[in-house]
Formats: sequence, C-alpha cells, structure tokens
Amino acid sequence: MRSAGLWRFQVPMDAGVVLRERRLKTRDGLLVRLKQGDKEGWGEISPLPGFSQETLDDAQRAVREWLAAWQAGRDAGLPDMPSVAFGLSCALAEMSGALPTEADYRAAPLCTGDPDELFAMLEAIPGEKVAKVKVGLYEAVRDGMVVNLLLEAVPDLRLRLDANRGWTPLKAQQFARYVNPQLRPRIAFIEEPCKTREQSRAFAQETGIAIAWDESLRESDFAFAAEPGLSAVVIKPTLTGSLAKVREQVETAHALGLTAVISSSIESSLGLTQLARIAAWLTPGTVPGLDTLSLMQSQLVRRWPNSPLPCRDVDQLEQVG
Repeated sequence: MRSAGLWRFQVPMDAGVVLRERRLKTRDGLLVRLKQGDKEGWGEISPLPGFSQETLDDAQRAVREWLAAWQAGRDAGLPDMPSVAFGLSCALAEMSGALPTEADYRAAPLCTGDPDELFAMLEAIPGEKVAKVKVGLYEAVRDGMVVNLLLEAVPDLRLRLDANRGWTPLKAQQFARYVNPQLRPRIAFIEEPCKTREQSRAFAQETGIAIAWDESLRESDFAFAAEPGLSAVVIKPTLTGSLAKVREQVETAHALGLTAVISSSIESSLGLTQLARIAAWLTPGTVPGLDTLSLMQSQLVRRWPNSPLPCRDVDQLEQVG
C-alpha cells in the first residue's frame, strides 16, 4: 500500500539575502513524504529563483501528477524538472534505504570579510580550515584586499571564492593584483570568475589561481574535462536533478582528478541534512558547501545539529497533496 503527502512551505529569510540582483525575502518550496508499508522517505523540492528554470507552481503540478501515478502503483520515470527529480529521488532513496544515514555536517563558513568573526567560526570547526567568500558584489580591488587579509591572518586557512561570473577580465585582474602571489595557492578555487568560460580559463592561466565550474555544469554545451587551472566542480543537486545524475557527475569529476563539492541551493534544514548525507556518501573527505541555514529564520521537520533556530513541523505547513 502506497501513500504520499505534499506540503508547501515559506521560510522568512534574514534581510540582505540577494541572488542575481533580486532580494530573497522568503525561501519557498515543497516537502514530500512517500510511504510504502512500514517504510517512508522525505524529500525537498525547492526551485531557486533566478537559477532554476522551473517555478514552484510548475514543480507543484509536476509532483502532484507523479504522486498520483506512484500511489496508483505505476513507477513512472522522474519528471525532467531538476528540483522535482532531486526531491523525489531523495524520498525514494530514503524509503528504500539507498541513502546512507551517515552525514558530514561540516560546512565551509561563509565569511563577510571580518577576520575576528572568521577566527571564531573556524575555532568551532575540527580539522581542515576551509571558508567561503562571495566576491564580485563590490569593487574587485576591495575583494582582493579582503581575501589577502584573511589569508595573511589565518595561516592554515584555505579559501573558496565565488564570483558567479561577476567580473570582466579587467576586474578579475584587478582582484588578483591585490592578492599576494605567495598566498594564491591557498585559494582552493574561485567559482566561475568571469562572464565566459574562456575568460575564466585565461584568468587561471595568467594568475595561477585555480578555478571551479558551477553554472557551467548546467549548460547544454558543457562537457567534463580535466583542464589546466581547473581544480573542482561545484554540484548543486537541486539544480542538477536526480540522485543518480548527481552521483554520475561526482564520479565523472573524480575520475578526471577533480574535486567535487556538494553545495546548497539554500534549502531548508530538511534538505540540508540530506545534502550532508549525500556529501558523506559521495564526496567523503571534502567539506561540503552547506553554510546557508544561518540565512533563514526557522528550520523545517529535521534539525541541523546545534542550530538554535526554531523548528516547524509539517502540521504547521499548508498541505497541498
């Protein structure tokens, strides 16, 4: 006997969260629960505004159609929408036991540029000291000075930088000019520094600063390849698709000698705890990029360890299926 539940949620965000020049006031999505006999599994379906092609309403319609077929005993393929395919595949994997329970709750903390604040965050993290800095939002010179300051202040720190294709080649060079060449090897990578892949490749060659692909993975002309200056790929499962596709991308990257980083698309605490399990399973030893719960004002259904945020249960959400 199969049964399912579908809930729609809206979590208020902290002020100041901006994605592609739009302010994100709430994080909206769906939670799905599948039951078969005494087994159950949960998944989160949260298209990310400005990044996902599907809207939340699109996703909701697709999920409801799939759930009707599934409850009737038909095992149809997963919908094409990445967020829907990911959330449903997680629910199925939990229900079948295919998604391991062990989780990697380490997260590369997102640093705003204050060394004292970074010291406090890193002290609470055992092992490898990895932090992330968003660049490309302000002047490139300022970004370079902040990155240089952090690397000087924390000698065993490795930084991941994310520019979201925000720089022209000139601005990228302005950034690099303010980062001491001796410190550049401790930049693990910078995600997509320039507006095109060719410009980003040239930046890596000219500066010796490693790059990572992120947005490129979701473009139709992208092919995985080992390249000079390329050290990593950043995989955002909500934007990628099913767990099978995520696993395929991770294995392809590893076969090429690239680091694969499982990264958040600002999911709720339920989605983040599943991403932590996926990271422990598919990318053991690599710190995932999951430090986004602090942007929210509450958790949902499952708690992230040691988070002080209140947690809402499904009975506080709108049931839509």
